[in-house]
Amino acid sequence: MQTQRQGQRQEPWQRRRPGRRAERRPGRRTWQPPRASRIPAARRALGALAPAAPRRPTAKRVLDLTLGSALLILAAPLLAVAALILAVQRGPGGVLTRSARTGAGGRPFVLRSLRTRRLRLHVISRLPHVVRGDLSLVGPVALAPAHVTRPPAGARDWRQELKPGLTGLAQVRHRSTMPWDEAALLDQHYAEHQWLGLDLAILAEAVGAPLREAARTLARYGKADLSDTDHRLPGYRAAE
Repeated sequence: MQTQRQGQRQEPWQRRRPGRRAERRPGRRTWQPPRASRIPAARRALGALAPAAPRRPTAKRVLDLTLGSALLILAAPLLAVAALILAVQRGPGGVLTRSARTGAGGRPFVLRSLRTRRLRLHVISRLPHVVRGDLSLVGPVALAPAHVTRPPAGARDWRQELKPGLTGLAQVRHRSTMPWDEAALLDQHYAEHQWLGLDLAILAEAVGAPLREAARTLARYGKADLSDTDHRLPGYRAAE
């Protein structure tokens, strides 16, 4: 009996110690390292399926929304009257012009404008495109898809980055006689130096130029209406 108990006794090195892996015995499953948690992978999969977080609007977009909406509200009565007059003169189908244009990222859209150029209403009638996001208040000229050219390899495709503008540097400088003053060069210059201050300066020039032109026209007509006899003193006679 004592001999059997001694045979069952385990040496100190054979005893199981806390934290030590048990010996492998026949008939039992072998030890395997714990599997990595699938929770991070599931989270990544759900994150890929979830909609992307909305991008924070830039200062340029905030300016387009605030100023564009205000101008559209102010111009709405005038645009409604002009559209009514065009509908009477040309019929309902002659109120708007529709033309395909290319926006930011190469996205095409249909540009709608009033079929008139008086008081620059054809430009003002494009304000809904600014509010919707197809156009910006200031930007490069909106080109038709057939006129969009790819830049050379390695060059910056700035037309993919910017929205076309209701007005722009090329529009306010179109009357310049400088030899380099071409629309494409001006649009590229704007794309390379674009910032909010430049946008405000271009908007001020776009509004101020027609006003100055109207003032010069009125002054010219006023001078033409005055004859030499209108301001002569009584009894004045021209020298022979």
